[in-house]
Amino acid sequence: MNKRQKGLYTVEFAIVAMLMMILLLGVIEFGRALFVWNSLAELTRKGVRVAVVCPVNDQAIKNIAVFNDNTTPGASRFILGLSSANVEVDYLDAASNPLICDGCNCDDSCGDDAFTDIRYVQVRISGYQHNLLLPPPLNATITVPDTLFESTLPRESLGVVPGVGTLCSFG
Repeated sequence: MNKRQKGLYTVEFAIVAMLMMILLLGVIEFGRALFVWNSLAELTRKGVRVAVVCPVNDQAIKNIAVFNDNTTPGASRFILGLSSANVEVDYLDAASNPLICDGCNCDDSCGDDAFTDIRYVQVRISGYQHNLLLPPPLNATITVPDTLFESTLPRESLGVVPGVGTLCSFG
């Protein structure tokens, strides 16, 4: 072997290994991004399904949507950086216009007709940022658009059970 080529294999290995590590980390991060994408889609589907059968503005809707139990608010156990604060629930009229649902405007406790105006329930993710777990300078934060993940269903009971009152119990 020529003395000038003694370290050639080491240099070649370093170049190829660096490229393979970048490729491997990219594949892992792409898989994680797909997991988050599918989880956010499932989150909105699950959240709206719970929202149509729970009382208006019940905190349990957001808790269950982020894969927590109905009494545990806060960060999701499965998606890094997601919390119940990122879940928005809107109540829509027959023309799909949002209704203001604060206080007793959208429940039946005031005796007004606003509760019967609700025709649809919509759940969406708002303000979520996905952090790439790559080494610098490849790491970045991707802000998910607010309208990218949303689901809408027609209202059902909205938590009102005849003879019982309002109810929202999920385990």
